[in-house]
Amino acid sequence: MTILSGGVGGARFVRGVREHLYRTAPDGNGGTTADIRVIVNTGDDMWLAGLRITPDLDSIMYTLAGANDEVRGWGRIGETERVSAELTAYGVGWPWFTLGDLDLGTHIARSSLLRDGLPFSEVVERITARWGLDVALLPMTEAEVETHVVVETGEELHFQEWWTKHRAKLAATAFVQRGVESATPGPGVLEAIADADVILVAPSNPVVSIGTVLNIPGIREALAAASARIVGVSPIIDGSVVRGMADACLTAIGVETSASAVALHYGARSAGGLLDAWLVDETDAEAVAALTAAGISAVAVPLWMRDPDTSAQLGADALAAG
Repeated sequence: MTILSGGVGGARFVRGVREHLYRTAPDGNGGTTADIRVIVNTGDDMWLAGLRITPDLDSIMYTLAGANDEVRGWGRIGETERVSAELTAYGVGWPWFTLGDLDLGTHIARSSLLRDGLPFSEVVERITARWGLDVALLPMTEAEVETHVVVETGEELHFQEWWTKHRAKLAATAFVQRGVESATPGPGVLEAIADADVILVAPSNPVVSIGTVLNIPGIREALAAASARIVGVSPIIDGSVVRGMADACLTAIGVETSASAVALHYGARSAGGLLDAWLVDETDAEAVAALTAAGISAVAVPLWMRDPDTSAQLGADALAAG
C-alpha cells in the first residue's frame, strides 16, 4: 500500500496503519508481510546552519521508531538543546527554530551523506535503515522544492518562518513552492502509486503537505491513472484542525475549515479530482450523504488516534474503505 503523508498527523496515521498490519498480516518476526510505502512531503525542508533539515521525513521516522517526543509532537524524546544555544550565541541559524542535540545528529549525518554525493533518496534510505521501520519512506522528489508564504504585506517568508516563528498569525495570501516546476517525482514514487493495492491520503495539511506532493509534476497524473482506490482521511474534526494551523492555510486559499470542504477541495476522482473515498469523524456524519452524492464515498468513523488500539482501528477503517 502507498500513503501520501507529511507532518505529525500523517506520522501518527502511518504508525496506526502499520500497527493494524502488525496485528493482521504478521511476518512471524514482529513485522508485517505488507509492503508499506510512504510518499513524504519535502516542501518544508531547508538549509540551516549548513545542514539540510527535513521536518516531515524526520517526524515520520522518529514516530515509527518510537523515538519522537509525543508531548511536543516533534523532535526526539529526552532532548537537550545545548548546541542550539551555542549557535544562537554565535548568531548562526534561526534562534526561534530550536534543533535538539540528538536531532542535530540526524541532520549532520544527512548533510554529510549529501555532500559525499549520495542522491537524496539514497540518503533517506541510509538514515531510516538504522531504525528498522518496516516502512519505506520515499521523498516526493530529489529536487530542493521549498515552500514560501506570501503574507498580506507582500513579503515572502520561508514556510518555517511563517509557521514556527509567527505561528501562522500573519495572514497569508499565497503559497509559493520554489523549484516545483522543474522537479520530478523521486525514485520509486510513480512505481509506488502504480503498484499499490490501495492508496491512502493521510490526515496531513491539505495545502502545504499533501498539496505540495500533488504539485510535483507527474504525481497527480499518476494518481489519476492508478488502478487502486484512493482513500483520504480528514484532518478536520467537527470544524477544527486536529493539530497545527492548517486552518490558516485553508483560509488563505479560500477553503472552509470543515471535513466536507477539504474533501471537495481534493475532489472526486470520477470528476478529475483525487478521491474515491473519504473518512470523516462521527461528529461530521451529516456530511456523508452530500459527499457521496458528489462522487466521494464518505464513511463516518472515529478519527481520534488516542492510543495504539484507536490508531490501528483507523488504519483498518481506511483500508476497508479501499
